[in-house]
Order: sequence, then structure tokens, then C-alpha cells
Amino acid sequence: MVDLVLQAPERGKPPRHLLDLSRPERRAAMSDLGLPAFRADQVSTHLLTHLQNDPDEWTDISASDRTTLRAVLPNLVQPVRTLTCDDGATVKTLYRLHDGSLVESVLMRYPDRVTMCISSQAGCGMNCPFCATGQAGLTRNLSTAEIVEQVLAGARALANNEIPGGPGRISNVVFMGMGEPLANYRTVVATLHRLIDPAPEGLGMSARGVTVSTVGLAPRIRELAEEGLPVTLAVSLHAPDDHLRDTLVPINNRWKVAEVLDAAWFYAERTGRRVSIEYALIKDVNDQRWRAELLGEMLAGHLAHVNLIPLNPTPGSKWTASTPSSQREFVAGLSEAGVRVTVRDTRGREIDGACGQLAALES
Repeated sequence: MVDLVLQAPERGKPPRHLLDLSRPERRAAMSDLGLPAFRADQVSTHLLTHLQNDPDEWTDISASDRTTLRAVLPNLVQPVRTLTCDDGATVKTLYRLHDGSLVESVLMRYPDRVTMCISSQAGCGMNCPFCATGQAGLTRNLSTAEIVEQVLAGARALANNEIPGGPGRISNVVFMGMGEPLANYRTVVATLHRLIDPAPEGLGMSARGVTVSTVGLAPRIRELAEEGLPVTLAVSLHAPDDHLRDTLVPINNRWKVAEVLDAAWFYAERTGRRVSIEYALIKDVNDQRWRAELLGEMLAGHLAHVNLIPLNPTPGSKWTASTPSSQREFVAGLSEAGVRVTVRDTRGREIDGACGQLAALES
């Protein structure tokens, strides 16, 4: 029954890219091309360490071999539109995939870190009514290489000094763009390996800098807990009571709040990592003081932190952000329960920052 929810359309499946493959698979792919296996590590180093995606720059590989290698290095994502704000420190990019699907990523540079927010699906099938991506529906899952390329594009922009603040490196990646990551489970797990495994397998990022968000696919949360990848889990809860959450997050009709939180506590126990509870504050919908107190009761004593998100409303939506006074009351209700809480720094409002808004405009 679970798999019926998690399956995405197969249409538009992208061509195979070397970064879709694990290190042993890459070496085997070289043999299939008639090349020595060690070429896989050379190419991986160019792509993931030197951030060179143009084979013409790979002078340690012969011209004939570079021509052969292009067969496993298809161009998967094409930038269509880029918008910036915050004096260039926030960059949102819309990509068109090989089949015309549209996805978005956002690079956010702060004084102490650089965060990439990436998409794992073209569209989303979770149908949350306040989310622009959810309103668009699901087109298909992204491939591992399509997801990784979003990170690499940001990394190259930083390395090439294209982002104000001088050359830099990506320190954090959050799977909070378009799509439900755990509905594209195997691909997302493979992507996590590309991000945190050491070179030449991956980018060698710290697992603590990577966050996987989910609306609450409880069985997949438990499965991720057993993967041995101590990334941060973020649960998009948005309501502590099933009555409201059934509407705000329709998958709650399958896995209720208690079951989702039980899976989250299992994740925290297995990994030792604090779970982030994401909560979009929506005016007069889920921002009542009593809901803050109820949420506090549910989280008290657990390894959890609440990340309150002032809603970034989509054009024409009836949903809007809570008032500052309601936000302060909600924070107080959680704090009095002994639950750690922060209010997210909202970036990108003036560049259609909410997930899916730019894609909706382009399509």
C-alpha cells in the first residue's frame, strides 16, 4: 500500500549520467566504454573536486578519451532564468530538464555559511494546499545526477566568484525545494552519498550540514534511520492536531501525527541527531496559542527543535503569513513548554521565493 503513494511517473526518464552511479558502477561504466577503470576516478575528481564540468578542461585525459566520455556526461539541466535579491546573496535558478520539466534551486549566502536549497522532484504529489509546488502536481522524480547538478552549479558559481563575498564553498544542503524527498527515496539516498562520501565518490560534505525534509512518510523515515547517514531530518508538521493536518498536509490521512512523530523519535534515537520540526505559520489557520501549547506537550522531552516559518504566500492564495503578535505568542507557547524554537530568516520573497512559484510563472 505504501508503494502506491511513493511511485512517480516514469515519463521523461533522463539519460544515464556518470553521477547517477556509485564509484564501483562508474568504474564498470568505463570498461563498457572501452576505457581503463581508473578514468572513473579521474572524471569524478574533475566533476566533484575541481568542479570542472567541461571535458575540454581535463588535460590529464586524452582528447579521444574525452570524446568517448561524453556519452556518459549528458547535459541534464539547463538554466532558464536566474533571479537575485539580498544584494546578490540569494540566487534562485529555474532549470529546464531534458524533457521540458522545470525545477528550482536557491543559493543563500550568509556571513557564516552558504546553503543550497534543492529540488528532488519536478512538481510534488503531496497536494498541500498552501504550497505552490503542491498545487502544480507531480511530473516525475529527478535522477541522482539531476539533483547533484543543482548543488554543483551553486558550487561552481561560488568557486568562480560569481556570488558577492568572494570565492566560497557550499556548507549546507537542504532538500526543501520542489518535491517530497522521501517519495523519491532510493535516488535521494544515492544523492546523499554523492554529497557526503569522500572524494572521488562524492563531495565530502559533512552529514551534519545536510537536511532531508519530509511531510511525514513514516515508513521511509524509519528506513532512512537505518541507512547509517546521520543527516538532519526535518519534518514538515504544520499542525499538531490531526483534524487540521488532514487538510494542510493530506498525507496525514495515511500517517497521523502520532505515527509521524514516533518515526521521528526513532530517527533521533538511531542517529543521535536532533529532529527539526518545520511549522509554517498561517494566519488564523494554525497559529493559535493553544496549538503552540499542544505542540509543546508533544515535543517536550524529545530531541527536537521547532523551526517556525512565516508563510511566503503564493499569488492568488487565500493563505497568508501570521501577524507578528500571533508569531510571538506561538513562540512563547513553545518556549514555556521547554521546546527550543527559532523563526526562520525568510529570504527570496521579492523573487518568488516560495518553492514552485518561479516554475509556475515560466510554464
